[in-house]
Amino acid sequence: MQRTLPSRLRTPLAIAMVGLTLAACSTSPLGRNQLALFSNDELEQMGQQSFAQYQEELPEVGGAAHDYVQCVADAITAEVPADTQVDDWEVKVFDDDSANAFALPGGYIGVNSGLLDIAEDQDQLAAVIGHEVGHVLANHANERVSTQAATQTGLSILQSAAGLEGAAGEQLMGLLGAGAQYGVILPFSRKQESEADKVGLDLMAEAGFNPSASIDLWQNMASQSQGAPPEWLSTHPSNQSRIQGLQDRLDEATPLYEQARASGKRPNCQR
Repeated sequence: MQRTLPSRLRTPLAIAMVGLTLAACSTSPLGRNQLALFSNDELEQMGQQSFAQYQEELPEVGGAAHDYVQCVADAITAEVPADTQVDDWEVKVFDDDSANAFALPGGYIGVNSGLLDIAEDQDQLAAVIGHEVGHVLANHANERVSTQAATQTGLSILQSAAGLEGAAGEQLMGLLGAGAQYGVILPFSRKQESEADKVGLDLMAEAGFNPSASIDLWQNMASQSQGAPPEWLSTHPSNQSRIQGLQDRLDEATPLYEQARASGKRPNCQR
């Protein structure tokens, strides 16, 4: 049976959500509407703070490993459109066994050393870095923090309008919070991950890396992620969903790769 909110709750919540939507709408590179409540300056500051915190928590890796990652990252970021307003990307390799990487607003790229055990060559590494830079190009950080801010605003309005107090009120707000988490925030994150896969695939192809290597990469990832949570409880698509999405995109990315190679873009990044 479908349940609806009481009318006394629907009205203030609807007004708040409409106000947020009208206040800040943007469009992703693939044409999807987004909520963006924060300015570029605010996002760059968040990126800088997050990168500084990561540097404090983990030791950096230099030498050949850093040079290799830097080489791949330089080729990828050379294809970033000028309107991104990032002229110089800072690249670091961190001593951590987890197969992880990230890119942040403001031009920061981090790669954990454990990823180099999974990404077997420059093309597979380019698939990861392209994906992470794709998040930045698609303004996903703004969308994520904006969605979380809007969700918290909505829950606060509900609590105030309903006069929820005491143990019963806390229990109901906990259930509403869980509903927001699994019904709003996580699905949004999966959409962002799939979108970053597509944007990143095009980006690596334009840089002269073979986009078909992304399939090999995620097959490697799948073999290392036994026991992962079901897709509906995860911020990421399942490995099989991700592989299928990349395969579907290859028809568009492969011509970009062939054109890049014909124009002389042939990265040669050595491990």
